[in-house]
Amino acid sequence: MSHHFDPVALREYDIRGIVGKTLGEADAYAIGRTFGTIVRRDGGKCVAVGYDGRLSSPMLEASLLKGLTESGIDVVRVGLGPTPMLYYAESVLDGVDGGIQITGSHNPADYNGFKMVLRHGPFYGEDIQKLGRMAAVADWESGAGATTDCDIEDAYVARLARDYPGRAFRIGWDAGNGAAGRVIEKLTRLLPGEHHLLYTQIDGRFPNHHPDPTVEENLADLKALVAEKSLDFGVAFDGDGDRIGAIDGQGRVIWGDQILSILAESVLQQEPGATIIADVKASQALYDRIAELGGQPLMWKTGHSLIKVKMKETDSPLAGEMSGHIFYRHGWYGFDDAQYVAVRFMQAIAEQGGSLTAIRDAMPDMINTPELRFQVDESRKFAVVDEVLARLEAEGANINRTDGARVNTPDGWWLLRASNTQDVLVARAEAQDQAGLDRLMAQIDAQLAASGLKRGESVGH
Repeated sequence: MSHHFDPVALREYDIRGIVGKTLGEADAYAIGRTFGTIVRRDGGKCVAVGYDGRLSSPMLEASLLKGLTESGIDVVRVGLGPTPMLYYAESVLDGVDGGIQITGSHNPADYNGFKMVLRHGPFYGEDIQKLGRMAAVADWESGAGATTDCDIEDAYVARLARDYPGRAFRIGWDAGNGAAGRVIEKLTRLLPGEHHLLYTQIDGRFPNHHPDPTVEENLADLKALVAEKSLDFGVAFDGDGDRIGAIDGQGRVIWGDQILSILAESVLQQEPGATIIADVKASQALYDRIAELGGQPLMWKTGHSLIKVKMKETDSPLAGEMSGHIFYRHGWYGFDDAQYVAVRFMQAIAEQGGSLTAIRDAMPDMINTPELRFQVDESRKFAVVDEVLARLEAEGANINRTDGARVNTPDGWWLLRASNTQDVLVARAEAQDQAGLDRLMAQIDAQLAASGLKRGESVGH
């Protein structure tokens, strides 16, 4: 019995869709059956499975387990928790050859999806397309695997807290009703200092605010808490706990590239000259800071799977994205874990004088846009970027082509790239002042107009 996925569900980094429309139980079974077959043919025999707090997750887990065991794979269920807890299980449990987390990440409540790892590495891109092709022809192994439960949460939390040296801070934590809620409750009990928690009750309806800490309006309650209690700073997490957001004691957002800049300083003291990777959306101030600290800054493509692969290639101890995915190989396992990043963030702030507000004050004030995302027809999105690149090259512009077009000008830089996961173009610009930023945005708009497009209303993730 073959299975055809909705083509929009097979994404670059995961499988994702709207439950009941583009994703359902039959998809979960086919993913289990096909991924199980891939693991078996790779010489493996066991897969760890976890799930987030969405209302549809238990139903999808049941079908996924059926598919995995009927492919002859044994399953270790780690239960409800953040995606990094599943990655941790896949990294440390004996005899585990791969892992699947059922999660809709930071998408709205009616979404869900599957993130996969195979032998401690990302399963993405062509791997996911191949999974779709195998399911379409029922190219499956058969067998009867066994299922066991493994309560790994306490071991995971203990490992998160293990190396923290002990500086006490007063911190606000906003779990956003996401899957990391219980872990954050347990983690903060192990850490010194005073911890004030928001929305740690796991609730897949996300009743308080949308769990995406890179959108400033979602940080409003955390800002209010930090102000009311005069806390040192605040941290926030997305729906599945693999992305972090932060604010200082004055309520200013510390963006992903600024968090990475702070973390890089501490890592480079321990690994002088190391390569630190950031994505093409990051501020020039970050790359300059890494170089100033004696590190090797490397600009790379956006996408957590792509960054993980590049880290291994370059032996990089630390990498990050504007989206709040931050990856540690220094002291950790190389995957994006917002809970671990929160602990290392505390440590870095302690090492750099103890005040996040003072660290933020010392950062150069750049004027930049948020990530601007606007709809464009799927068939046109990559073509438009190619057209823009061709015109810029003809003009002799200073371009970085790592991921789309990142254009350097005397005013600063601007970026236009196609999203790998949605029918959107992504733009961003950064300058020293507002007049310069306006000129950069005019360049973006002129390039879009030359390709018959207009920068429309910004759309979400």
